This record gives sequence, C-alpha cells and structure tokens, in this order.
Amino acid sequence: MANLDWSQCRAVESIPGKVSGAWTFRNSRTPVKLVFENLEDGMTIDEIIEQYPVSREEIKAVLHFAAHSLDNAPSF
Repeated sequence: MANLDWSQCRAVESIPGKVSGAWTFRNSRTPVKLVFENLEDGMTIDEIIEQYPVSREEIKAVLHFAAHSLDNAPSF
C-alpha cells in the first residue's frame, strides 16, 4: 500500500504532526492502514465499523481507491 498515491483519495489526509503524518481518514486520527490490517486479520467491515470511528462509505472509498490504483499500476 505504501506505493499508492493516497493524496488522490478524497476520504483520507496526511497532516505532518498528526499521527506521525500517517494517512488517516479525513478529520480523524484513524489510520487508513487499520482497515487493511484488520481485514487481513479476518475482521469484517461491520466489525471494523463497530470498533473504530469510520463509516462504511469511508471504508468503501479507501478500498475502491486501492483497487483502482492497483488496476492502473505498471506491470513488472
């Protein structure tokens, strides 16, 4: 995920000094990577929404952005 240009995703922001400059959901301190780590660990989107201050729309926006960015990534 580090190679994605998250600045193109409207649902997230990175502010120096806020969560060490990590990409977070806009107007929050919730890191974007939290979604991917928890999905990888087997959590559902509903469980993530219950545990963290993120909405289904925000999660969908991040997943959509990542999927479409990977579609456009150069092949090696």
